[in-house]
Amino acid sequence: MQRTHFAVTAATTVVLSVVLAGCGGGDRGGDTAAKGPVTVTYWTWDEPKTIQPVADKFNATHDDIKVKIVKQADNPGTAANLRNVVASGKGVPCLVKNFGQVPGLVGEGLLSDVTDGVEPYVKKGVFNDASLLGAQAGGRYYGVPIGYQPSFLVINRKVYDQYGVAVPKTWDELIEAGKKLKKHGVYVMNLAGEDPSTLENLVQQAGGSWFATEGDTWKVDFLSPESLKAADVIQRLVDNGLVANQTYMDRPALINYFDSGKMVSLPTQVWQLGNYELNYKKSLGDWEPVDLPQFADAPSFTAPAHGTALLVPKGCAHPKEAVEAAVWMNTTKEGIDASYQEDIKQYNWPGAIPDPSPWVDSAVPDKLFGARKGEARDVILKAVKGAKDTWIVGPNYTGVFAELQDQWAKVVTKKITLRQALEHMQKFTVDDLKSKNINVEG
Repeated sequence: MQRTHFAVTAATTVVLSVVLAGCGGGDRGGDTAAKGPVTVTYWTWDEPKTIQPVADKFNATHDDIKVKIVKQADNPGTAANLRNVVASGKGVPCLVKNFGQVPGLVGEGLLSDVTDGVEPYVKKGVFNDASLLGAQAGGRYYGVPIGYQPSFLVINRKVYDQYGVAVPKTWDELIEAGKKLKKHGVYVMNLAGEDPSTLENLVQQAGGSWFATEGDTWKVDFLSPESLKAADVIQRLVDNGLVANQTYMDRPALINYFDSGKMVSLPTQVWQLGNYELNYKKSLGDWEPVDLPQFADAPSFTAPAHGTALLVPKGCAHPKEAVEAAVWMNTTKEGIDASYQEDIKQYNWPGAIPDPSPWVDSAVPDKLFGARKGEARDVILKAVKGAKDTWIVGPNYTGVFAELQDQWAKVVTKKITLRQALEHMQKFTVDDLKSKNINVEG
């Protein structure tokens, strides 16, 4: 239940160069000289209550730029609408909530290169380092980094204590905990058959990536040491029958299952805590936030942290002003404070900034952790400090991920091994890139 990266170069250079040439024309906003404030239109499917107050605050404190929020129905609807409007060249918004990986969207010719606008903020230290890659393709920025959610583990401490099982600090210890819990009919983790994000996150935590670039060539390696190290953990969990396979598609059933005490460890992020608090009926107060388990030979504490971006589309008339507005809304104290929601008593998580500590406490609900609520702050800030993003996403990752989902479903149901799945993904990915006339090795 988490999320994901990259760097493009010349391989997609063929594609990228077309894109760059295309957006270098009249979209730079240099003529914003203009008279009167510039309007930056911002497409998002977020509920207005979460973003409109931020735009209102920006508008109240800026004379030259105004932000106009335009509600979109959902993620797929936003993607379809943006493709249509960029193709038409008319009414193109200047900010769009991210609906995919930046490299792939650049390859489609949907985004503007806003590197010149973003880099001065990077140099000022506005962003934390782990938030940057998710906004880049080929070392250039095509959106404003909005960061990542810190990753950690929540465990049902009541059940752990009931069966005398120690809190795992490594993935090996989590497997051993799973073997002890299995004797009591309890699964240590859940691996949904449609979601291979646990594998992606473990590869990142091991310091790996399935894609890299060298010159004008993409290098693909699903069988790297880091990938096989991650696969080994998952294969042992599956082979020993230690994990449940509750689907994420039926949320009520999923939450009821998590609440039942039959599954007791969840890798999670701050955005999910409120949902647990709201929907758990039996286990409120039984959970404990703990550090994400580490590989036994990890040289330092590491939490995977693939960020994302607020996209600047190709054809945006005012990219410079779009960057300024997006940076303000996502990194300034005024902007973050304006995101406070009275009903849930939380701020939007400020995942792009170096120090989110002033807003951590509001991200932790009152009842989920009971007397252990106070432990959450240190766990979350440790995850922020240990955040590393090594994840590179290839230009064909949308198709690759769909294929990986199919393979993953076979892995968790023991029809194939994870190594077999990775071998399949290696061939699939390389063949797919070759079919697109992209230079590739692997």
